[in-house]
Amino acid sequence: MEPASSIITALGGPTAVAAAIGIHRTRVSMWQAPRERGGTNGLVPYRHVPRLMELAREKGVKLAPADFMPPLEGAA
Repeated sequence: MEPASSIITALGGPTAVAAAIGIHRTRVSMWQAPRERGGTNGLVPYRHVPRLMELAREKGVKLAPADFMPPLEGAA
């Protein structure tokens, strides 16, 4: 689920992201799961955004704050 899937992939996967922010890998994976399954519907929890932006800079990955926003409904 977007945008979490793209961000996690760009930053090296759930294990790498989890290690960088100090949480368990399954918590990161749940960002990609629907709410019905206990996930966040593709949203990255706000408290992790600053560290993920820093990690992106360290890895040379282009990541902007807007990349954390969910896709607009009906957008093509």
